[in-house]
Amino acid sequence: MHQTRTVDVPTYINAHRFSGYQWVALILCFFVVAIDGFDTAAIGYIAPSLVQQWHIDRGSLGPVLSAALFGLAGGAIFAGPLADKLGRKTLLVLSVVFFGIASLATAFAQDLETLTALRFLTGLGLGAAMPNAVTLISEYAPEARRAVIVNTMFCGFPLGASVGGFVASWVIPHFGWHSVLVLGGVLPLVLSVLLMLCLPESVKFLVVRQKPIERVRRILSRISGESLDDVGTFTVNEAAPKRAGSAIGVVLSKQYGFGSLMLWVTYFMGLVIFYLLTSWMPLLFKDAGFTIERAALITALFPLGGGIGTILSGWCMDKFNAQKVVAVGYALTAVLVYAVGQVMGNIGALVVLIFLAGTAMNGAQSSMPSLAAMFYPTHGRATGVAWMLGVGRFGGIAGALLGAELMRRHMGFASTFSLLAMPAVIAMLALLAKNAWERAHGNSTSASRDARNSAPMH
Repeated sequence: MHQTRTVDVPTYINAHRFSGYQWVALILCFFVVAIDGFDTAAIGYIAPSLVQQWHIDRGSLGPVLSAALFGLAGGAIFAGPLADKLGRKTLLVLSVVFFGIASLATAFAQDLETLTALRFLTGLGLGAAMPNAVTLISEYAPEARRAVIVNTMFCGFPLGASVGGFVASWVIPHFGWHSVLVLGGVLPLVLSVLLMLCLPESVKFLVVRQKPIERVRRILSRISGESLDDVGTFTVNEAAPKRAGSAIGVVLSKQYGFGSLMLWVTYFMGLVIFYLLTSWMPLLFKDAGFTIERAALITALFPLGGGIGTILSGWCMDKFNAQKVVAVGYALTAVLVYAVGQVMGNIGALVVLIFLAGTAMNGAQSSMPSLAAMFYPTHGRATGVAWMLGVGRFGGIAGALLGAELMRRHMGFASTFSLLAMPAVIAMLALLAKNAWERAHGNSTSASRDARNSAPMH
């Protein structure tokens, strides 16, 4: 057959319905993110048992709890450039195997130092896995539904973290705290086999990196059910940086640099709020006179609305200006978090506001990887998403430390929540600034569809 036809991969994916093959990729990446959530939260669930069995005070668990966060940051920052060089699937499989082995090893730790070191290594693997799952799915999603598809995958994280709580409450009394970490190690190793067998490499990556054309044909045929034997050239038409150097060069280039900085600021500020509240809210409520059980239950309402908020936010992002949608999410977070501090005496209002604040906060924060994936070209997408997640993790560390400082100073309930509205306002302003800058320079996430440049593949 004479190979004369040229096919643009993004246009081809946009023109076909979301096939069973793409669903398989979405479900596999959903499980990667869910296990990521399970493993990230695992240490919090086993902490009380560690304190009891090893006869240590709570303060000495600080390094263990933060070790994984430093690992997450490091893993994300190194994994992005590697994925833009070696491929999304390759790095995703390697990172899942790595954090599976590290989690298994952690189960056999005999002292705090070993536990801290192994949690750091687990964090490295977790940090590398998440951005690659986001990048891979965003490159398989049709443009019109990309945000809602990526956000749906991201719902795996809070789900994995909360399922971890239920699992831990059942397995620890029966098998001890080690069993949670064994489970957190075995699950990713089983998943890595499925990833190797069933997950396709990003087809946009294959074209941009000029890999064998047969691989591209095979994957696109499975999506559409059509034979593509007559296609001689595949292209990826998208806004490319003026001088396409390394993936890191793209993220920091004049064209993308300001947008990158604003994404980092936004994600950092969001994680300050998230980690401060999830780490310290039970203590805040206990100090305000609630029982331990009631404090735990009210705190659990905060992440509960995350799934609703994330999918709703993704749906709106596909319909309207994505950056403004997420900025509104942070604006609502600021208002609701401030309001929580003002209704201390009214338990009904408090419960409703905590739930709504969590829905707005998690909806906005979980939409950020999707926003980053839309912003960058294929050449630097994995690095762009990963660096935002990596830099943002330091916001998580800052949030946990800020919480400790506020506790030390005995800040009141109302003052703490008023103070927490500030990072949400900064996050909103950073996104609006990014939006305004892009409009002024004509390379907004929506305008970039018009500024075409192609990477042909013969």
